[in-house]
Amino acid sequence: MGQPLRVLFIGENGANAIQAELLRGGYLPVYQRISSEAELIEALPGNWDIAISDFTAGQFGALAALRIIQEKGVDLPLIVVSGRIRQSEVLAVLKAGAADHLTRGNLMRLNAAVEREVRGAKMRRERGRLEEQFRQVQKMEAVGRLAGGMAHDFNNLLTVITGYSDLLLASRDLKDSQRTAVEEIRRSAERGGALTHQLLAFSRRQPMQSRGIHVNDLALQMEKMLRPLIGEDIELVTIPAAAEDAVEADPGRIEQVVMNLVVNARDAMPEGGKLTIETATVRVGEGFTAMQIGVKPGRYVMLSITDTGTGMDEETQNHLFEPFFTTKNPGRGTGLGLATAYGIIRQSGGAIRIFSEKGKGTTARIYLPLVEAAAESAAETAVPGVPMTGAETILLVEDEAPVRKLIADVLAGRGYHVLEATRGEEAIRLCRTRQGRIDLAVVDVVMPEMSGPELVRELMPLRPGMRVLYISGYADEAMVHYGIAQSGAAFLQKPFVPDALARKVREVLDAGRGGDGGQGPG
Repeated sequence: MGQPLRVLFIGENGANAIQAELLRGGYLPVYQRISSEAELIEALPGNWDIAISDFTAGQFGALAALRIIQEKGVDLPLIVVSGRIRQSEVLAVLKAGAADHLTRGNLMRLNAAVEREVRGAKMRRERGRLEEQFRQVQKMEAVGRLAGGMAHDFNNLLTVITGYSDLLLASRDLKDSQRTAVEEIRRSAERGGALTHQLLAFSRRQPMQSRGIHVNDLALQMEKMLRPLIGEDIELVTIPAAAEDAVEADPGRIEQVVMNLVVNARDAMPEGGKLTIETATVRVGEGFTAMQIGVKPGRYVMLSITDTGTGMDEETQNHLFEPFFTTKNPGRGTGLGLATAYGIIRQSGGAIRIFSEKGKGTTARIYLPLVEAAAESAAETAVPGVPMTGAETILLVEDEAPVRKLIADVLAGRGYHVLEATRGEEAIRLCRTRQGRIDLAVVDVVMPEMSGPELVRELMPLRPGMRVLYISGYADEAMVHYGIAQSGAAFLQKPFVPDALARKVREVLDAGRGGDGGQGPG
């Protein structure tokens, strides 16, 4: 069976001979004849493999055709096939951008020239596509770093707002109108906290509570929750077909991703349709991972969500994972749903891709690395309550004055004796000159001059029995870059409420009675 070849033929002479030669070369040419500038403009860009042009075709010819193709920015190789023409005219069409020149009396090189140019055009398109995807990844990484930095600063502000709101609400002296106002401030701060969590998820700086999970079970469990969400006019089909489906991920975060994708699918089917959730075990190769920086070839569990909705054009798809980009009407979305999904999946070691065509629906495919270990099936047990007061001495090292004052007020109000330091050097001097025991150091991770872990390494020889609790508005830097996760050191993510801080402090202090001193990474 021959190879289909879409040919744009410009001119009138020699078409039959050219077609016969292409057939001898194993091609099945499909032609469109062009004899004027207007016809060529109408035919472009089209889906053509090759253009073959006579040197002249009345008032139109190869030089004019090359000019139009280049003006349109179409990567369409053009081969000139003519009668006898002057050498200067051959040089003119080659300089103008023609791929080759042949005479009608000698078409022996035609098939070789067509094969070379078609292959070259395909390679250029593939290279261009990969370069565009690489630029897109670079842009996403840059936006992610910016979002993570913004979230850190915002978390410090929210820590102060939520903290003092809770302290006020705990007071019995508030009037009803004052309590209502503070509660509204508290609710607004909670919404701000949710926004920073989304930004951190997009930038892959959100703390994850990963464990082994079965994707098949997760899909079936979510089915009951999704049915009322999508409405009665949308048919929901779940196909748990992954033969091996154990992955290491945060189940709550994966559910968040699925919910975001399902809501988008529902909104794309305002008049009803079909939504299919399917799992499969797949192997991805280097061709796939080359377009997904940080993703390695191997076996993955694929979770796909397909709708029969309105679909999207290519331009929309190029911006899908950018934060705050949305196609919904004002007030109907923040534009963070897919950005959050992107961050969660990438932080889980996987990839997410969207396939869509205008008017033909959308498919979102999530790839998560397959793990051999058995996944957990039981729900995590609840952490028992702990007391939130004490009388120990706590060293607090925090460079943000409002945050430091809040933490000191909270801990002092719970009975602790608090020593405050704004920088690492001040904390070191305090530990050297202080007489008596220091039971716990509450240390910000990212500070000017000296980071939290660097400070702890300096303090431990001075106070070998002191426990450590790290706090930070960053998550990635705190848990990964500074080695805190690997060391097993205690960590509390900002923003936190006073009760959460008091509970964590008590847990760390009590753990020290039979533990290792609670030292940070050394």
